[in-house]
Amino acid sequence: MLDANIKAQLKAYLEKLLQPIELVASLDDSAKSAEMRTLLEDIASLSGKVSLLENGHDARKPSFTVGKVGETARIGFAGLPMGHEFTSLILALLQASGYAPKISDAQVEQIKSLTGEFRFETYISLSCHNCPDVVQALNTMAALNPNIRHVMIDGGLNQAEVEARQIMAVPSVWLNGEPFADGRMALEEILAKVDTGAADREAAKLAEQAPFDVLVVGGGPAGAAAAVYSARKGIRTGVLAERFGGQVMDTLAIENLISVPHTDGPRLGRALEEHVKEYEVDIMNLQRAEALIPGEAGNYHEVRLANGAVLKAKSVILATGARWRELNVPGEQEYRGRGVAYCPHCDGPLFKGKRVAVIGGGNSGVEAAIDLAGVTGHVTLLEFGDALRADAVLQAKLMSLPNVSVIKSAQTTEVNGDGSKVNGLTYIDRASGQSQTLALEGVFVQIGLLPNTDWLKGTLELSKFGEIVVDARGQTSVPGVFAAGDCTTVPYKQIIIAMGEGAKAGLSAFDHLIRTAVPAKEAAAA
Repeated sequence: MLDANIKAQLKAYLEKLLQPIELVASLDDSAKSAEMRTLLEDIASLSGKVSLLENGHDARKPSFTVGKVGETARIGFAGLPMGHEFTSLILALLQASGYAPKISDAQVEQIKSLTGEFRFETYISLSCHNCPDVVQALNTMAALNPNIRHVMIDGGLNQAEVEARQIMAVPSVWLNGEPFADGRMALEEILAKVDTGAADREAAKLAEQAPFDVLVVGGGPAGAAAAVYSARKGIRTGVLAERFGGQVMDTLAIENLISVPHTDGPRLGRALEEHVKEYEVDIMNLQRAEALIPGEAGNYHEVRLANGAVLKAKSVILATGARWRELNVPGEQEYRGRGVAYCPHCDGPLFKGKRVAVIGGGNSGVEAAIDLAGVTGHVTLLEFGDALRADAVLQAKLMSLPNVSVIKSAQTTEVNGDGSKVNGLTYIDRASGQSQTLALEGVFVQIGLLPNTDWLKGTLELSKFGEIVVDARGQTSVPGVFAAGDCTTVPYKQIIIAMGEGAKAGLSAFDHLIRTAVPAKEAAAA
């Protein structure tokens, strides 16, 4: 199952086991059970602290649990944790033995103090790059608190269960038999949902923050670059982010970041955060800004958060990025996560052998159609214009696929469903004006981005597309407030451009500070 190189690496990890652990397998006569048996035998053969038992009684087969010898196992895998999930398996083995997870002491105490029974189930696909973060976070919680259990469930291997629960997007987390959350979640986000007092405690903590020299709103490539460049100037810097890493965390392959030939979004997102943490930057994650109140006559700018806290700063850098543009047609929101999807890499395997549509003929749409063609039964790509906009090489690849059809001049008007899931799509042929209907089970939306600037309307100048208007230095229409990245009017929404613009905004903010009078309140206090 495992080649010699992987076995050597795994053996090195297993030397870190603190106490003996056991793998308890629930198997049948299927080929997948045979694969799982081979995998578990390989693992057990690499360490004297790992034992394998095949006397499990889990209804899901094949599956296995990981636990400390003599204790009830609290971590399970209903499927082969390979691909993106292999790291989840390694961490589970270590943490089940008592190996300390790499999280803060405060998070460890928060997890251990949770009371009640928590039985988590996470449905994943092995091609999902967002799923491991959720699986690893919940496994960590289960390893630390005896009241918490978690099982990873491969949706492709447990199709009947997926159908019964109508799961059409991953990761999908259930808690105590009820839906809990969909999509990528960090440990902080999960704890915020289960620890009901966490939000109030965090709001009180934020309210006590001293004013910043520079407050960066947004934790993507632009925000991270702005924070690094600001902090390197030795000024008090804070980063406020709904999710550190931003939209990058939902990106699979990144092959145009100069000097880094190949990486992926989650890896880059983690690297951004680690780089920022090299400096004395106050990172305030999982916090949503609701309003910007510009300072007047030399007073501080203020940013009001959704939890009620207010942060003050001499200068502000807005780097809130963008989000997937929605169709805004009937049925889209009703069937979101029930056939309407936005990530073909994550959710594609759930539509194995089925008919799906991709909306959008740009690079993202054509790449999505190519990916889905290898998994689904048939892909129909719909483009609003009379020609595809994707690169020629992508179009050539698309047209070579036998199970793909392309419809141009198509305006999607409705996502159809049976009340529980998608069963079709309606569009207007813009050439003839006639309405047409497609029978299908999934709709993947790939029609571009919208800037995350709704909360800034009426506060500073926005373009007709909702982008923040900036000059060559990243200055907005409000003195002392700068902006960078995909939320601005700067053309070409690319990671490398956002990084450069973030660096520029950081330098511009510093230049503004050294040329501006000390805020009135600070001068009075002095």
